Amino acid sequence: MFSALRTRAGSGRRPTGRTLRPVLAAGIGILLISCTPAPSVHKDTAYVPAAPARAGANGRVYVTNQQDNTLSVIDAGTYKVVATVPAGVAPEGVAVAKDGKHVYIANSGSARVSVLDTRNNKIVKTVTVGKSPTGVGLSPDGRSLYVTNGSSNTVSVIDTRTNRVAATIPVGKSPVNVAFSPDGRTAYVANSGSGNLSVIDTSTHRVARKLSAGHSPVGVAITPDGKSAYVADEVGTRVLAVGTGTRKVTPVQVGEGPFDVAVAPDGHHAYSANLGPGSVSVIDIPNNRVSANIAVGPVGTDPFNLEVTNEAIYVTNQGAGTLAVIDPHSRKVVATVTLGASPYGVAVS
Repeated sequence: MFSALRTRAGSGRRPTGRTLRPVLAAGIGILLISCTPAPSVHKDTAYVPAAPARAGANGRVYVTNQQDNTLSVIDAGTYKVVATVPAGVAPEGVAVAKDGKHVYIANSGSARVSVLDTRNNKIVKTVTVGKSPTGVGLSPDGRSLYVTNGSSNTVSVIDTRTNRVAATIPVGKSPVNVAFSPDGRTAYVANSGSGNLSVIDTSTHRVARKLSAGHSPVGVAITPDGKSAYVADEVGTRVLAVGTGTRKVTPVQVGEGPFDVAVAPDGHHAYSANLGPGSVSVIDIPNNRVSANIAVGPVGTDPFNLEVTNEAIYVTNQGAGTLAVIDPHSRKVVATVTLGASPYGVAVS
């Protein structure tokens, strides 16, 4: 058996009663179109057989396997794992460069960020940052990578042109994740130990203000208009819609233990990965209500991190060792890809 399931570095707690399921070594890197994990578009998260996989998307999907120290590279059109790459110690957050030539991986176990060359799937550079780097966020212009250092209570700013740290910014306690305003002038950092968001002026590399964000904010996503920050509050059953200008906080009831949140490119919906029920909640942004819950597996599947594109919703399932692919239109799971031990972060080229 593998060791107990880890939450995001720096969050200071583990999900109670959850242990990581064993993953057969022979299954790592092999495509599995599941006959059991399944979605429901109803609020009771009914558990029904999955629909057949629907291929056709372009690009690559990159998933960090925290306990294997690897990165899985998946063809977005066929859902097949095309490479499994050594990726540093305890890889967690992951981001893809704007031109698709490099992938940035936070190694929480070694206080480094690994830089992968996507042309040969090899690590070509490592950058030393703070302790327990967890989340990574690429600025809209692609020139800066922000890295949350959970045990240092800082954010490292890496210049992607030189792969050097350009600034180190003190933030709140146990920062976990980071997201940018559409214009790139502001970065929002979820501080799980402080219960707030640090709002960073990216031109000065300083915290300009703080926004209250529940008990233990671990995930943050910004709407395309920049007016709202959606925050996954790990303690409880809520995602918080925080007005970036008004500071108004609107709670949205989702499933137990929301661990990540993502906003669709069109800004109509936000999605929450809920550990407890093994589901993804669909939030209608105009009225801040859950319109559907999509089951990705039984209790213990532990959906963890999200990436949303126009074509698909990608969900890492840490307990099951898989990546679920959801059609955002039908709201059905169309593929389940078997990965390594404890899949963590996900990014799409």
